[in-house]
Amino acid sequence: MILDMSAVFIDFDGQKYRLWQIYKIYMKNKIFLSLAIFVVISSFIIAVPFRVKGEKQFERKIVVFKEGVNLNTDEEDGIVLKHGGIKIKELKLIRGKAVLLSKEDEDNLKKENSVLRIDSDIIVRTLGKDNENDKDDKNENVRSLDRRAENNASVQPMQVLPWGVNRIDAEKVWNSTSADLIKVAVIDTGIELSHPDLSANIKGGINTIDITISPNDDNGHGTHVAGIIGALNNTIGVVGVGPKIDLYAVKVLNRNGSGFLSDVIEGIDWAVTNKIQVINMSLGTPSNIQSFHDAVIRAYNAGVVVVAAAGNDNGRPVNFPAAYPETIAVSATDSLDNVASFSSAGPEVDLAAPGVSIFSTYRGKTYRTLSGTSMASPHAAGAAALLMSVSSKCDTDLNGVCSPLEVKNRLELTAEDFGAVGHDNFYGAGIVNINRALTL
Repeated sequence: MILDMSAVFIDFDGQKYRLWQIYKIYMKNKIFLSLAIFVVISSFIIAVPFRVKGEKQFERKIVVFKEGVNLNTDEEDGIVLKHGGIKIKELKLIRGKAVLLSKEDEDNLKKENSVLRIDSDIIVRTLGKDNENDKDDKNENVRSLDRRAENNASVQPMQVLPWGVNRIDAEKVWNSTSADLIKVAVIDTGIELSHPDLSANIKGGINTIDITISPNDDNGHGTHVAGIIGALNNTIGVVGVGPKIDLYAVKVLNRNGSGFLSDVIEGIDWAVTNKIQVINMSLGTPSNIQSFHDAVIRAYNAGVVVVAAAGNDNGRPVNFPAAYPETIAVSATDSLDNVASFSSAGPEVDLAAPGVSIFSTYRGKTYRTLSGTSMASPHAAGAAALLMSVSSKCDTDLNGVCSPLEVKNRLELTAEDFGAVGHDNFYGAGIVNINRALTL
């Protein structure tokens, strides 16, 4: 049998590469590989172990080229290839590329005049917490509802108003706006596209891990976040902050709730290209990577409101991207308006929102209670969408649209102040209140 190398794939942390790409570089540099090759024959996938011993080992990197350098994409690819790199994907938003690169070849590639820098393609993770044994979860009624919903997925439970949606007074504004046609991207593990409490509001999306596959949620976290933002106001399950928000599923994290930064950046790029108005990122990392910041800056400059979870590090510093000044960083509170013990803190916190014992949609057409700043962030993202739907309340420069800064300023100005008077490291400007933002 002749092996068709174009039909052979190597799976590296969930990312597939064609064998001929690896083989070409191996023949040149004898690169060390310890990966799984998947040979597609007929309609069957056969796993074939493949291990080559040599001197070099690949790591995922983000290569960023200088602005103003007169090179096209193919020429940039050629420079990467010349130094033994294997291109994974293009990152047009930051004029970069995700690549596989050895340490030695990275050092040589950095010397190219056209290369601005090379960043690590780090892992980012969701910022939600399971409620089992969570000391911040004191609501037995919510947990009981949670168990009933999970145990009977075939029958949808009667609709309830989640305490978080109620706490930020979202239901008080629905007679005037429910954020119809405002586009919100959930950059996360995807959204369950067939969930009966979400499907009518889901208008599109992308899977940046594998663009040939739908952005359907195989974890549950993204579906939970989406329900907080925009679950339908019907007779079942829950209702979101903005029950007519247009939801977009941007799957950048895998079934384990983690993924590569390059996939997140590609997701941000997709959101900007598709004129998304609000991005929610209930994910983060303690690492400050310039490529991540550059992507957020470009989204901000394009007029996208970027809302992010502060982190679940028990009072330690705020995670990225929430720590970037272009985002709205959100800490978590409980039903007694206390900041959750797990919530990250620091001067970067802009607002607080409900994030303990939050009942929302989940995969398998079910519902579940979760805690975390992951749950706080979508309350603020939904509030931002509601605010943007009534632009007269935030368009201070009277140019017809609400900029990210104008939205942030209005939500902070009308937040309910808790903790130390004024802005503090735990609540930021205070707990979001969308009714105050639209009526004061």
